[in-house]
Amino acid sequence: MSDTRPQDSAGSRPDAGACGHGCCGSMPLSAAPDAAPRDSLERSRWLRLLGALALALFAEWLGVYAAPGTPWRTLGMGAAVLAVALSGLSVLREGLTALVKGRLDIAALMAVAVAGAFALGQWPEAAMVMTLFALAERIEARSVERARDAIRGLLALSPARVELRQPDGSWRAVDARSAAVGAIARVRPGERFALDGTVRAGRGAVDESPITGESLPVDKSLGDEVFAGSINRDGSLEYEVTRAPGDTVLARIIEAVEQAQARRAPTQRFVERFARVYTPAVFVLAVAVALGAPLWLGWAWHAAVYRALVLLVIACPCALVISTPVTVVSALAFAARRGILLKGGVYLEQARRIRVVALDKTGTLTEGRPTMVARAALDARMAPPRAFGLARALALRSDHPLARALAAGLADVSDLPDLPDLSGAVLPEVEDFGAQPGRGVHGVIDGAAYVLGSHRWIAERGQCTPALQAALQEQEARGRSVSVLADAQGPLAWFTVADTPRPHSREALAELRELGVRTLMLTGDNEATARAIAGQVGIDEVHAGLLPQDKLALVRRLGETGTVAMVGDGINDAPALGAAHIGFAMGGAGADVATEAADVVIMGEDPRRVAQTIRLSRRAQRVLRQNIALALGIKAVFLALALAGDASMWMAVFADTGASLLVVFNGLRLTREPVFRAWGMPGRAVPA
Repeated sequence: MSDTRPQDSAGSRPDAGACGHGCCGSMPLSAAPDAAPRDSLERSRWLRLLGALALALFAEWLGVYAAPGTPWRTLGMGAAVLAVALSGLSVLREGLTALVKGRLDIAALMAVAVAGAFALGQWPEAAMVMTLFALAERIEARSVERARDAIRGLLALSPARVELRQPDGSWRAVDARSAAVGAIARVRPGERFALDGTVRAGRGAVDESPITGESLPVDKSLGDEVFAGSINRDGSLEYEVTRAPGDTVLARIIEAVEQAQARRAPTQRFVERFARVYTPAVFVLAVAVALGAPLWLGWAWHAAVYRALVLLVIACPCALVISTPVTVVSALAFAARRGILLKGGVYLEQARRIRVVALDKTGTLTEGRPTMVARAALDARMAPPRAFGLARALALRSDHPLARALAAGLADVSDLPDLPDLSGAVLPEVEDFGAQPGRGVHGVIDGAAYVLGSHRWIAERGQCTPALQAALQEQEARGRSVSVLADAQGPLAWFTVADTPRPHSREALAELRELGVRTLMLTGDNEATARAIAGQVGIDEVHAGLLPQDKLALVRRLGETGTVAMVGDGINDAPALGAAHIGFAMGGAGADVATEAADVVIMGEDPRRVAQTIRLSRRAQRVLRQNIALALGIKAVFLALALAGDASMWMAVFADTGASLLVVFNGLRLTREPVFRAWGMPGRAVPA
């Protein structure tokens, strides 16, 4: 990446790109210089340019009204020279250097054009051309800076200082870069987290929209992850630092966006190659007009040279070359600030071609965490609260994921208003606890033996009545795992645990269908569970019981028929993510292996981002085509006018810089939210 060196003069940038000046450079994303010196430098540039414009206008006025040979005409020539010196001396210097090196860029073209105008006696026009060029360059540079700022603003999300607990128990604010992994940090309401960590004390709502794009605050308590750049809305939180300052999720976002801009899109690479051929070709055409037209067409030498100079000014490919990077960077920045991290412009362009999206089930379409979804008391011998309390006591003794989900579900009953809150209840003591692998657990409570086990175990015990059998089969047909509490006399209650769909999964798949994209579920789960989830979210096609190598083979087979995307979140999805044309990693804040394998990282856990990425890609492609058409179309019109003798050097400047400004402003539309608000993309409104 190039640095953010300031211009050494108006209209000149040392980090020039393919067309020879800063407009089509590498668009650095690193931190900007301090605001005060930068503002002072900016003011001096504008004052110098305004002074040059006043002198150029004065020279133009004297050129029209002052008689030849008078001191006034001489004064006008002096004003013209001073205007060029103020506005474009560095351009002339760089142009001469470029010509000596045999490189044709905008500085070389402008140097030849202005020198030629002086040689033809068009001093006021030379001054006006250089001044207008420098002024338009300055406006264009400020416009391009907006695209840089859209990503550079990510750097400001993480505060420079963090409050750490000292060995004596006191708190002290220190440089965040000096914080060590394992340190305990504190954040107050309204403050941003400086580092990634795990909550160790306190509760609060955290706005993670700068990182994940999630529009609603997320409740955080003991054991929850927090990320640098997110905002603590209420409550004081203490958290243990889990990542070094340079390895936070926010730091990885910024690094990935910088790398993405460096990995240029196919359209951008094509345009730059085209510009390298286009500029010399027009330069040769200008030389042919200057030398050949008087000899073969009988043009006057003065008129032929003037038309050639106009051609040189028009020839600058700046508008063409800048049309792609400013559009790509604007789109990448917009996506990154809403939790969609594309690892390169190539994926931004390719996403519009997606026709098939394969999605993992667990953790992608579903929450990835089993939760209790249903329960029922079966025997009048025992009141429901007592039965549920016994089940929770047994479940708490087990480390099986289903038992933990059952215990948590019986403690958190906010969504089950008819069940008494058991979180604070005194649970009975479990004696002679044991576990039967594949069946369940058992124990003695208050002298009575109980089991909490699977449907199969209850059937093996001979306690599965026809009514219970029908109820359990119905639950299992819906993809749920069943546990039954029973004593020696028979079943007392049953509970079901399931991995529930994410809130927006159905909406996400509906959006993909609207875009003409076919959807498939790839999962290692059994057919019944997969079908049940597919019915709830509206997936087109289900492939169940797959191992990682099966997912990989299927994605490769799908890729033979068109552009295929894979969406996953775990280690077992990594091979398929890498094999797909575009891999989407869900929940990129934590899934390191999937994140590395993927081409697009969805920082939150909202599957709707996949459709939003495709829409953004299609929109960006339309803007790219518009920009290329604008740049080439305007050039073609003014080249024709120049050859016909109907274009002046003033018009040539407007053709070049005007086209550049048009494509810049058109590309910057991708950073403005109203374009995307219909997609349901969260974030603050931006004035249209």
